[in-house]
Amino acid sequence: MSITLERPTNTATAGELMQHPGLQISDDATADKAMDILLSSGADHLLVRDEDGRCAGLLTRLHLAPFQARSWYTERTPVRDILHDRGPFATADMLAAAATEAMRARGLDAWPVVDHDGHAIGLLTA
Repeated sequence: MSITLERPTNTATAGELMQHPGLQISDDATADKAMDILLSSGADHLLVRDEDGRCAGLLTRLHLAPFQARSWYTERTPVRDILHDRGPFATADMLAAAATEAMRARGLDAWPVVDHDGHAIGLLTA
């Protein structure tokens, strides 16, 4: 008696389905600057980079909602101090089905894809 394991039909990876990472901002930029970029671009999110250029998270319009009043506080608040979606992130070799399930479990509409050094190489969207 022999057992044959069939290959899964859905073997797409996150790397095959990801989009260009798009707009990015340094984690030391201010909330004001992040809002200006989002408003002028019409984008819904920004990838956040740390001082080494690695992906530090994803910042959305919803995360910036408390800063809409544009007070002295927003001029001094760095993006790193704003609560935003942080890792873990998807990798290019991650199965798309697993990435989709992780996004669903975390309630994410977009999820950064990083290389093995942590640099953003793409973005998965719902």
